[in-house]
Amino acid sequence: MRPEDVRVCVLRIEGTNCEDEMYEAFKMVGASPEKVHLKQLTGQSPSELKRDVEDYDILAFPGGFSAGDYVRAGAIFAARIRSAIGPQIRRFVESEKPVLGVCNGFQILVELGLLPALDDVMSPEPTAALYTNDSARFECRPTLLRNDNRGKCIFTSEIPKKKVLMIPSAHAEGKLLSMDPRFVDRLEENDQIVFRYVGENGEDAEYPWNPNGSPSDIAGICNPAGNVLGMMPHPERVLTRFTHPDWTRGYDSEEGDGLCLFRSVMKKLV
Repeated sequence: MRPEDVRVCVLRIEGTNCEDEMYEAFKMVGASPEKVHLKQLTGQSPSELKRDVEDYDILAFPGGFSAGDYVRAGAIFAARIRSAIGPQIRRFVESEKPVLGVCNGFQILVELGLLPALDDVMSPEPTAALYTNDSARFECRPTLLRNDNRGKCIFTSEIPKKKVLMIPSAHAEGKLLSMDPRFVDRLEENDQIVFRYVGENGEDAEYPWNPNGSPSDIAGICNPAGNVLGMMPHPERVLTRFTHPDWTRGYDSEEGDGLCLFRSVMKKLV
């Protein structure tokens, strides 16, 4: 498959606000992305705009505040997906096609039951949640992420293990919790922990380096198969060096730290 043959569905509804950046990220690595409204997949659009999720190779959920984040962040978007195209989404994941959810997208994947998916590909109800930040406020700041995945996640295949990336965060509900007392241990055992927040010298993160208080400094996880990634920080906002906070200082490349995630998934498909 040629890079331009890789079709990416950047799924949006009212309230999403990072679809342009997500579109641009996949465009920069040679794919053919398309911004698709949920109604185009559910048959609630004119026939010429109708789309089928199974025609795409990658599914991406951008950040924002879908449906105003009423009820819970991502809950309404997830409920609409489950009720209208739930079986198609399940088949998409079971076929091991890549799925990415960033910030609000991560919240949607958790609400859909696609993450952490410890016992089922798509659990019938959420088994975890992204809770309100410990600071009880919206946190918008640079964060440092360490790649702690041992090789399962396809979105980190081109990122050296333990490499630290600067990926900015912007969220109010990013603390990943579960009622399962062994939640973090099970994620670790399954190699589902992808990114952890770290301090400025690579040490365990404390606030503000961990902006939400997530246990074990978890910033992103994948499903057991490694084809679904959810993360709170925004890689699509640092595609070039010039959107890094220290862009005026010395640097070796004009590439931003976020582009390697999109390059990694493309390497798995082409």
